[in-house]
Amino acid sequence: MKAMVCEAFGGPEVLALRDVPDPASPAAGEIQVRIGARGVQYVDVLMLAGKYQFRPEPPFIPGGEAAGVVIAVGAGVIDFQVGDRVMSRHKLGACAEIGNAPAAMCDKIPEGMSLEHAGVFRSAYATAYHALLQRGRMVAGEWVLVHGAAGGIGIAAIHIAKLFGAKVIATASTDAKRSACLEEGADHAIDYRSGFVDQVKALTGGRGVDIVYDPIGDKVADESLRCLAWGGRLLILGFLGGGPTSIRSNYLLIKGIDAIGVRIGGLMESNPALAIANMKTLVDLAGQGKLKPRISHRFRLDQTAEALQAVIDRAVIGKAVIVS
Repeated sequence: MKAMVCEAFGGPEVLALRDVPDPASPAAGEIQVRIGARGVQYVDVLMLAGKYQFRPEPPFIPGGEAAGVVIAVGAGVIDFQVGDRVMSRHKLGACAEIGNAPAAMCDKIPEGMSLEHAGVFRSAYATAYHALLQRGRMVAGEWVLVHGAAGGIGIAAIHIAKLFGAKVIATASTDAKRSACLEEGADHAIDYRSGFVDQVKALTGGRGVDIVYDPIGDKVADESLRCLAWGGRLLILGFLGGGPTSIRSNYLLIKGIDAIGVRIGGLMESNPALAIANMKTLVDLAGQGKLKPRISHRFRLDQTAEALQAVIDRAVIGKAVIVS
């Protein structure tokens, strides 16, 4: 089969299209998938650079989320059969034509959902759902400030927050990205680059927001503390802005703020039953037409490096997908 192989640590240029052996037959509890679509994630960029907490040594085939058709099932698998269309989660190896995946971490694609949308669905919506509803304890009527709102997990957060009755202020850096956020359901979309506290306070009648959803970190996280109402929750999802911030504990004390870390991989490691249950709920919502990823870029498998560069350049609005 053909696969994109990371041959050394570095940027997207370290990837090369190679002919590699097909995977072995699926082990007990696994399924084998002929992959037709793959999601592109910033995690993949970090993994190529050797900067992610899970650090495989080259050569390896990157890619963690995909969708395709089951071509073989391992012993003990009863929920899938050959020919099923599935969303699959891979520890590695999604940037290949064929991959093995734990059956427990896979789901059948709902009727009417395309392979492309299924291939980019899992990670973004699992993150947003767990962050907002479980870690953030969001309830209907609350205000949610979503940073990086035009990205994959940002648009998923807009969808989840609106579906469960919250009011959303989205931040994004360009007119095109802010327009996309409004199209996806945000109540307001603002430019955060020259400061956003006054804008947030004005939109909320001076009160502030109940939840900040922050994959940016750095100065954005620091300023976000000033946007939170009493008892607010700062959800820390990552550091795309250049690194973590030194959170000022006096803000937490005075305003009763919770600073909460969110890592979807941590949920899968510590409570896989909850992660699986969350995904079943999300797939059901997608099947009802209530959740649908936004895809701005499509690439072929041999263009994986270009796909990752588009993510690095923040050119993607929503998700990029790699198709066979």
